[in-house]
Amino acid sequence: MSVRCEDMMKRMMAIVAVAGLLMGALQTQAADTTAQAKLKARLAGAQAALIEIMATPDQSIPSGILAGAECVAVVPHYKKGAFILGGQYGQGVATCRTAHGWSAPVFISLEGGSFGWQIGGQSTDLVLVAMNHDGLQQMLKNKFKIGGDAAASAGPVGRNTQAGTDWKLNAEFLTWSRSKGLFAGIDLDGTVMAQNQDDTRAFYGADIPFGTVLAGETACPEGGRAFVQTVAKYFVAAKAKANAKR
Repeated sequence: MSVRCEDMMKRMMAIVAVAGLLMGALQTQAADTTAQAKLKARLAGAQAALIEIMATPDQSIPSGILAGAECVAVVPHYKKGAFILGGQYGQGVATCRTAHGWSAPVFISLEGGSFGWQIGGQSTDLVLVAMNHDGLQQMLKNKFKIGGDAAASAGPVGRNTQAGTDWKLNAEFLTWSRSKGLFAGIDLDGTVMAQNQDDTRAFYGADIPFGTVLAGETACPEGGRAFVQTVAKYFVAAKAKANAKR
């Protein structure tokens, strides 16, 4: 009798162990599904922001800048503002031009701080464009400070905008913001850009280095193609038009 009881206990423990493993697997799967949904929503938000910005040529990124861009980062719904102590934080995506087209996206975070008497807050869409090889190298790093590690200027807007030469000579990044329908250059000096490693891991299913993805050495998952194709639509078309004029 005792042997039978012992066998039953072993079976019960085995059943409980299997049930625990199944429950853990289901929870992990649910967490992965939630993470993927969140990342796809961020990519869709970045794509929508870029489409809305470029919808009005007279108030969008000039074609000359689009043609010469090396990388672009879009941060939808960047949040700024607080009571007394201000802060800035946002999550976005970035892609770079490669010899084979635009790279698969990486996920980034943008953080900054501001001090002063502030009440309230705002949400805005940000666009950051790397204009030269130095800017590209900064994008390939895991973390850097805009205005410190990489020079930045508020980007000009308009179809025929003739901007000054300072950004052409010195700026590694041009920056813009869009809030309440208005699109204009913005000063992001002191803001830190970093790779969101957790989101990148969740999206690709592995720890892939920031630079490896932006160098075009990683295939673009289906969930990132719409964003990359939207970037290519504007940036590649502008470069082709510029080349045709030469």
